[in-house]
Amino acid sequence: MPREKQKMLAGDFYDPGDRQLCEERSKAQRFMRLYNQTIVDDRSVRKALLDAHFGRVGERCAIRAPIYLDYGYNIFLGDQVFMNYGCVLLDVCPITIGSDSQIGPGVQFYAADHPRGAQERSRGLEMGRPIIIGRNVWIGGHAIILPGVTVGDDAVIGAGSVVTKDVPAGATVVGNPARRVEHDRLQSTG
Repeated sequence: MPREKQKMLAGDFYDPGDRQLCEERSKAQRFMRLYNQTIVDDRSVRKALLDAHFGRVGERCAIRAPIYLDYGYNIFLGDQVFMNYGCVLLDVCPITIGSDSQIGPGVQFYAADHPRGAQERSRGLEMGRPIIIGRNVWIGGHAIILPGVTVGDDAVIGAGSVVTKDVPAGATVVGNPARRVEHDRLQSTG
């Protein structure tokens, strides 16, 4: 495996201008062009495209087009994952989504990151950290999951939330930055 790709997958600083990484992003863009032109009736075409391009796609997954990603091969989906329109997966490191998880429209998963130091940024270096979403997680529309976050099984992430820290199993988080709330506060009393 080429050195820059190894560094990227390990979460180390890497050069995103590396020739092979550029070629792999071009391949991902060709995948997006094909996949994003499909409709729900194209189930077999969608399945073939996802199986050929993602790291893993479980049984009975439904990924609505359009979808946006960096590479694709770092995306791992369990069984029965539903992903609504317009999701973004910046998969420079693995993004794993557990079985039975429901992802709202426009949700963004940022495994990609940039150095905090000005010198590293000026050299064009990037880095990343994996994202892990547990089983049976519900993520509301337009939430953002930042690099290195793990979300436990059965958790709920409110629409529009920015998740900067790990979320425990069964927890509900909302807001920017996302903070834990009790389920009772979110239910109507009507």
